[in-house]
Amino acid sequence: MTQKPIELYYWPTPNGWKISIMLEECVLPYVVKYVDIRKGDQFEPDFLEIAPNNRMPAIVDPDGPEGRPISVFESAAILQYLGNKTGMFYPADTRKRVAVEQWLFWQMGNLGPMCGQAHHFRFYAREEVSYAVDRYTNEVARLYGVMNTQLGKTEFLGGDYSIADMACIGWIKPHKRQGQNLDDFPNLKRWYEVIMARPAVIAGMAVGAEYRGRPEDLKTDDAAHAILFGGGKQG
Repeated sequence: MTQKPIELYYWPTPNGWKISIMLEECVLPYVVKYVDIRKGDQFEPDFLEIAPNNRMPAIVDPDGPEGRPISVFESAAILQYLGNKTGMFYPADTRKRVAVEQWLFWQMGNLGPMCGQAHHFRFYAREEVSYAVDRYTNEVARLYGVMNTQLGKTEFLGGDYSIADMACIGWIKPHKRQGQNLDDFPNLKRWYEVIMARPAVIAGMAVGAEYRGRPEDLKTDDAAHAILFGGGKQG
């Protein structure tokens, strides 16, 4: 029986890339439902039924457990769900699974939020706040150092290539915007180059690439800036 495609609610950002990469790596059929976060699509009632925190990505799998549809929000939960569904990139062995999960949750609690703050204050903030720029740029450098140390011990973050690496790679891609030089982190640079060369990563990051804009443009777009950084949909 032909598998029904997974619906991916998505916008081309580091969080969105996590799931498009995983779907490509697992060769799962999927259809993209673009959630234009600049226009406030994330606040539409139909989307909020799937993702109550008004954040993409989210998925709907028509062939969920017991053959019934299931929706999943939060990128780490989606990665775990797809890993469990396919048996790929998410080990069954407890020790190996814990090794992956700790880096997955580290990304969710540390790398993503700190890189996001660095991006905001370096590019999106309309008033320069030098303390915030320095604070978050330095914290991102510290986190890069954490990854660099780990990647001096293991080829990938959790040992073998896994959902932990997929979760992190999109946040390292814009390293220059974060004020970082990968030459300062040789183990991280080696990891980055290996992962960025994977065909599924290339394909996953290409999804919706035509919709990505420059931070400089968003900074001057009053409506989009208010929607993304003003706490909710305006008007």
